[in-house]
Amino acid sequence: MPSAGLYFHIPFCKRKCPYCDFYSVTGLDHMAAFVAALQHETMLRAIPAMTVDTVYFGGGTPSLLPPDAIADLLATVKTHFNLQANTEVTLEANPGAVSGDQLARLREVGVNRLNIGVQSFRSEALRFLGRIHNPVDAVAVIDQARSAGFDNLGLDLIYGLPGQTVADWEADLEQALAYRPEHLSCYILTFESGTPMTRDLQAGRLKPPDEGHVAQLFETTAALLVGCGYDHYEISNFARRPEFRSRHNLKYWHFIPYLGFGPSAHSYRDKTRSWNLADLAIYKQCLSQDRRPEGGREVLSKEQQILEALLLGLRLKEGFSILAFEQRFHLSVQATFGRLLNQLAEEGCLADRPGRCALTVKGMRYHNSISARFAAEL
Repeated sequence: MPSAGLYFHIPFCKRKCPYCDFYSVTGLDHMAAFVAALQHETMLRAIPAMTVDTVYFGGGTPSLLPPDAIADLLATVKTHFNLQANTEVTLEANPGAVSGDQLARLREVGVNRLNIGVQSFRSEALRFLGRIHNPVDAVAVIDQARSAGFDNLGLDLIYGLPGQTVADWEADLEQALAYRPEHLSCYILTFESGTPMTRDLQAGRLKPPDEGHVAQLFETTAALLVGCGYDHYEISNFARRPEFRSRHNLKYWHFIPYLGFGPSAHSYRDKTRSWNLADLAIYKQCLSQDRRPEGGREVLSKEQQILEALLLGLRLKEGFSILAFEQRFHLSVQATFGRLLNQLAEEGCLADRPGRCALTVKGMRYHNSISARFAAEL
């Protein structure tokens, strides 16, 4: 069985970004108690026989945690899981929320992959996104990360902002490429329910770019980065070489078990998805009473598993194996989806990969609607 992954949700932020719907809090005064609770949850859910080869600290802003707290959490993992020597340990860091000394210490305690939330190198874009940093801060933290010894560095960027031109976005990509990151994640700005940015949209205070323009930005991204030698291995993700793909995120897309710790974190194991309560105070209270802070769970039906296999598999450049899909679900891909596959091929959305079902770059852009079309055929 493939090795599992562990995810730790660190819910602290200096300021909440107006587009973000991930669970987070802006008060930093509960950090020590939270780390203790997180260690307690890890102990409560210990599986000493479970082999683990990826650990991911996400958030929130994990770089707000003291590096020694990360060291303590990794030590707890090592005690309660079968942590492999070659484990990928990723930490998300934001410019303006980490120093060079902290980065050096993080590298010392075992973090070997850093993901920096740059989002943009343009001041006006950063202001619109509500980020706490400026372009100078972004460049500084990249330089500091390299000086600290990080040779597996990822940069996150966001595009599809109101008023953003193709030239604006190309300039962001070219500046990112100047630093030769091992990984780039390029996300389309989405308007999530309940966020301040979505309320502005609903009130008419901002107008999003039209779908055709966003499609052009997506295709520009793929063409420019692939042209510079990056592997477009997943809709939003590019790696300089295959070994720099996010091993942790690949677990999500390949249905490999993962456990999530911290408020709002999700887990998947034995066809069961579960999630923690999205409330820091209740999270800590549960653990003070030796109770797992679980908010709910569901056992996925066969139909749900099929839909998720399609949804997740089609995110990847290589798509999914038709033979493996048919053996797993006892379902003929041609008999069930043949008509749709022919339509997608005619539309230029289906890649020619023998034995596999995969989307072209054009198909990837319309992944959500194509997934809905597959669901309608079941």
